[in-house]
Amino acid sequence: MILIADSGSTKTDWCMAEQGVALKRIPTKGMNPFFQSEEEMVTEMQTSLLPGLEGKRPEAVYFYGAGCAFDKVEQVRRAISRVLMLDADCIEVNSDMLAAARSVCGHEAGIACIMGTGSNSCFYNGEEIVANVSPLGFILGDEGSGAVLGKLLVGDLLKNQLPAGLKEEFLKQYGLTPAEIIDRVYRQPFPNRFLASLSPFLAAHIEVPEVRQLIKQSFKAFLTRNVMQYDYSPYRVGFNGSVAWYYRELLSETMAELGLQLGLIIKAPMEGLLKFHSEQ
Repeated sequence: MILIADSGSTKTDWCMAEQGVALKRIPTKGMNPFFQSEEEMVTEMQTSLLPGLEGKRPEAVYFYGAGCAFDKVEQVRRAISRVLMLDADCIEVNSDMLAAARSVCGHEAGIACIMGTGSNSCFYNGEEIVANVSPLGFILGDEGSGAVLGKLLVGDLLKNQLPAGLKEEFLKQYGLTPAEIIDRVYRQPFPNRFLASLSPFLAAHIEVPEVRQLIKQSFKAFLTRNVMQYDYSPYRVGFNGSVAWYYRELLSETMAELGLQLGLIIKAPMEGLLKFHSEQ
């Protein structure tokens, strides 16, 4: 039995699997070592993961997560080892970007993208990531992500750039005041999660021309500032993530306008990862 984890900034999807077949899915909060300490990750797994495992112990763990790069890999490996009491060599920690590439490209070369709470992209040669434009996070980058869509939404609403009535409807629906929004963004932890939680308001009003244009412009920024820096012409561009999935019509439309080849659009990479590791 193996354990595969797909972890973003908001949530982690753990899957117990055997011979490529999912036995059980266990949801926990997101585990991002860029924002969380080793102790915080250990606490989350002890509280939410262990009860779901019901005493079963995996032979190997494949953890794919946001923020799992450079020195952060060992931090995640240590946390998993402590909770599951596994040797470090039984735990493989990779970036969420590699999870996206393996799930949308399999063993073929292509460009893989993530559009969820954050956004990212890479060129994948069928085996490994060979090029990556730094996403830079939701303040400097993360174009097209839920956090950036939420940021653009509240910025336009609070500066009265969207049609009359939307601002009042938004504040009433979410039970927020402008002061509370400022506090959540600038003073409270995980402002990216907060902003991303507001983006469904855009989907609910996608028929409003100004809203539609806001979304498309953010997608265009992602594609031009990230995807089009790779040798993109011969390859398909695949997407993984809730934003890509729920806004796939607008994403497809924007891709066509820029002359890009669209590959798979999936909501989450787990099915592709199950297939990839069963072949391994």
